[in-house]
Order: sequence, then structure tokens, then C-alpha cells
Amino acid sequence: MANIAFIGLGNMGGPMAANLVKAGHKLTAFDLVAASRDQAKADGATIAESSVASVKGAEIIITMLPAGKHVLSVWNEVIPAMTKGTLIIDCSTIDVESAKQAHELAAKHGALSVDAPVSGGTGGAKGATLTFMCGGEDKAFAAAKPVLENMGKKIVHCGGAGAGQAAKICNNMILAVSMIAVCEGFALAEKLGLSHQALFDVASTSSGQCWALTSYCPVPGPVPTSPANNDYKPGFAAALMLKDLKLSQDAAKASGASLPLGAFATDLYEIFNNAGNGAVDFSGIIQQVRSLGAQP
Repeated sequence: MANIAFIGLGNMGGPMAANLVKAGHKLTAFDLVAASRDQAKADGATIAESSVASVKGAEIIITMLPAGKHVLSVWNEVIPAMTKGTLIIDCSTIDVESAKQAHELAAKHGALSVDAPVSGGTGGAKGATLTFMCGGEDKAFAAAKPVLENMGKKIVHCGGAGAGQAAKICNNMILAVSMIAVCEGFALAEKLGLSHQALFDVASTSSGQCWALTSYCPVPGPVPTSPANNDYKPGFAAALMLKDLKLSQDAAKASGASLPLGAFATDLYEIFNNAGNGAVDFSGIIQQVRSLGAQP
């Protein structure tokens, strides 16, 4: 078992850290929020006084932070304090350029590094069923995979530095667009007098089948575990979906890709967030779809 430092104990990082403790690792953790530190302590982690203090003696360092600027700030603090050759893994969802800069920083200090954003939401974090999309050198990925397997069920090496982040934003753009399409299908069905269950029974076994429909159905009833049956409590918050969509749009501009549906999805989720729904599950966008249809 490894000596692991974990920095960033929010809705995703906290349960992920808890699963590492359950797997038998010695975990030293840090977060700026006292409640998050208290929960991690209750889960069996040792709490450090700072991010720098958490990495002393660590063989592996994991960060789970809000944005690229936070990752770079923390990595700039902790990498000089860690032992040469230590593996550092970032599980945040950030822009590709910041991920590449983080890898460069690690390389300068002789550290192995992996960008490993996740998919699976808070349920996947708690159940250790996350998918990890990894970028980095083969040696770094090989070192990271065993510990990531304590937190997820699918670990994919997507390529070199930043490739994990690239895969994450592409995946989530697909998810956002498909969720909006599913919501439009149900909104139309409602207007035509078709029941939710009838549409689900047809589309879930026909060419309209997709994850947004069969695992995360945006209307109550057909999929009992979907957030629609829990007043759209996340899950995966709409604010986080908007963040990822904006990252995809920034990447499109930088690379010259044309993403008309991705741009539309970004606009629609921005409207939804600006209406005060950032903390609502992203499948709650059906409310926005319905309201647009109700306009004259």
C-alpha cells in the first residue's frame, strides 16, 4: 500500500479519498474548507496543516481542484517540496493548456505526472466506479493505474500530456448535446400526448438509445436512479457542465474546430445557469427546453 497525499476534498475528491483509505492506503489530506477536512478525518485520513505539509513523505500526490489556475498554483507549491521521482496525478477537469503546463512543471523537478479527469459524477466517486481519462507518459500511466483502480472501474490511457483533459471535454460535450436532444424528444412527446414511459420504452431499444436516455433519463419514472426522481439534485451540476462546455469551446477556438451543436449547448446551459439553476443536475435542462417551447 502507498503513502498518498490528496489535495482537494470537495464533492468528488472527498469520496475518492475515502475509497483510497478503504483500499488500505495511508492517506494525508488537505482542503481549504474545514467541513471537508473534518469529513476526510472521519473517513480515516490524516489531515495536514497545508497542501505543502500534506506531500511530505508521499509517494503519490493526487489533486482534485476547480480550475487550471488552482492546479498550477498548488503544483507550484507542492512539487518543490516533494521527493524526486514522486508521482503526481491531477484528477481535476481543466483546460488542456494548463494541463500541459502542469506536466512541464513536474518534468522540470524530475516527477512523473498524469492528467486524469474523471467521469461518473458523485455516485461514481462514492461507489468507486469512475472512468479515468489519462494523459502522460507510459511510465507515469503504468505507475498511476493501480491507485486509480481503487477509485474507478475504467482507466484509459488516452495519450500524452493533456490527452486526458482533451478526452474529457469531448466526452462531456457529446453528453450535453445528447441530453438536450433527449429533453427535446420528451418535450415533443408531452405536446403530442405521448407518455414518458412509452417514449422511453421505444427509444431505449431503438436508434434513439443513448446514455443520457437510459442511465440519466431527464423525466421522472423510467429510470428510478436518475436525478429526475430526486428533484434534480446532482449528480452532475449544471454549473459544472457549463464549465466543461466552455472548455470545449475554448479548445475549438484554439484548434480551429467547428462545433455548432456544442456552441448551442453552451448557450442553452448558460441561460439555465443564469436563471439560478447552477446547482441543479444538468438533466434539469429539460425545464429550460420546455420554457423555450412555451414562448410565443
